[in-house]
Amino acid sequence: QVQLEESGGKLVRTGESLRLSCAASGGAIDGYSLGWFRQAPGKLRDFVAAISWNDTITFYSDSVKGRFSISRDNAKNTVTLQMSSLKPEDTAIYYCAHDRLLYRPLVHVYSAYSRPTMYTYWGQGTQVTVSS
Repeated sequence: QVQLEESGGKLVRTGESLRLSCAASGGAIDGYSLGWFRQAPGKLRDFVAAISWNDTITFYSDSVKGRFSISRDNAKNTVTLQMSSLKPEDTAIYYCAHDRLLYRPLVHVYSAYSRPTMYTYWGQGTQVTVSS
């Protein structure tokens, strides 16, 4: 069973940058799409970004587009979320997620990657707090 562990979350100031990492164990990420979600206090878990298994497709929510970047390193079994120009509204617990389907057919459809039900394995989350 795949286990995911996020790291890198901390308290930062508005406008600063932060890099989150997610390390997978118990199985290779190669062949699986990966995603990042976040959950703010009192809110539902929201999609942030996703990357296809072959690294050719990425999607971002409108709220982070242009500021966040998702990448993967299959050799290191990690997925990374680089965040810049952080805002107080980015404050949340950030979770990485692992697709349930090996070699998912590649489609350039946002909803195909943004649905939480697409993902089987989830990390425990890392807290990001952005002060104003």
